[in-house]
Amino acid sequence: MAPKVSEEYKKSKKRELIKAAKKVFIRKGYIHTSMQDIMDEARISRGAFYGYFDNIDHVFIEVLKFDDQQDIQFFVSPDASPLWPRIKRWIEDQQFHIEAIDQTLLYAKAEFFLSSQYVKNKDNFPYISERYNQTAGAIEKVINEGVRRGEFKIQLSAASIARYLISFINGLMLDTFQLGHEKTKVKDQLFVLLFSLEKMINPVHEK
Repeated sequence: MAPKVSEEYKKSKKRELIKAAKKVFIRKGYIHTSMQDIMDEARISRGAFYGYFDNIDHVFIEVLKFDDQQDIQFFVSPDASPLWPRIKRWIEDQQFHIEAIDQTLLYAKAEFFLSSQYVKNKDNFPYISERYNQTAGAIEKVINEGVRRGEFKIQLSAASIARYLISFINGLMLDTFQLGHEKTKVKDQLFVLLFSLEKMINPVHEK
């Protein structure tokens, strides 16, 4: 009789597998990554691996969830420090994530969102809508917290600003994937984003 495996062990093992999968997706992209590639990276048997994931799309969505939590948590739990510098730092950090295609999931994300598998079957991927709402909600919450603290005097609704920020970043990512960061001038574009965002948020403490 096989020994029982605790839920904590399962969660820990799944995190390990997700981290291994992320490395493969970064290295090979979404289209060229196979389940076998990930099993080889994780050094796990086929039977054990399929105990956690159904197919390559399931793996990729779980990797997306894992990766998204880093951004969401950045906004979800703001400490007592001023909020505008935190927002600025997050936007400035996006330069690395957008430019360093060989070190981030940008290439794999672009391939996934442009793939016929996703485009023709969006209803099969409810997390994509969920992740947008989660991220927008987290950003909106921080902006409203800034208003509550008296740090921001926003010129537009927090919801509109949050969605503008997401759309700008996503658009810049897609353009950079297609054209390369030398043409899209990521750093300059993010400077423009910060400039316009500051006008919308109007951080009082910076005056």
